[in-house]
Amino acid sequence: MSYDLAVWEGERPADDMTAGRIFNELYDLYIDAELDEPPSERIAAYVAALLEQWCDITEDDEDTSPWSTGPLIGEASGPFIYFPMRWSMAEKASAYAAAVAECMGLVCFDVQQDRLRP
Repeated sequence: MSYDLAVWEGERPADDMTAGRIFNELYDLYIDAELDEPPSERIAAYVAALLEQWCDITEDDEDTSPWSTGPLIGEASGPFIYFPMRWSMAEKASAYAAAVAECMGLVCFDVQQDRLRP
């Protein structure tokens, strides 16, 4: 079981309902449509910041990475990333991921709770 977050570029939505709608639109466009669009510079920088804290699961010899898939950058498309993390590490990793997104001016959406983070 994984815990999923979505992060994207754009203005912060006014409320959770609007964020959920935007998430669904972006997911449909960048994930379901299987667009092969490289990550934007800001999303690539975001992923790099996450990997400074914890290594990519593809390089995790000590089982310390919270990321459920790898390479993590492979979950990004254009201005959007939708990524899973291990449930057992989700509280700490999702809090960190949300804080980094906020510092970088990105929107973070908690898919499980259907709400904006932080």
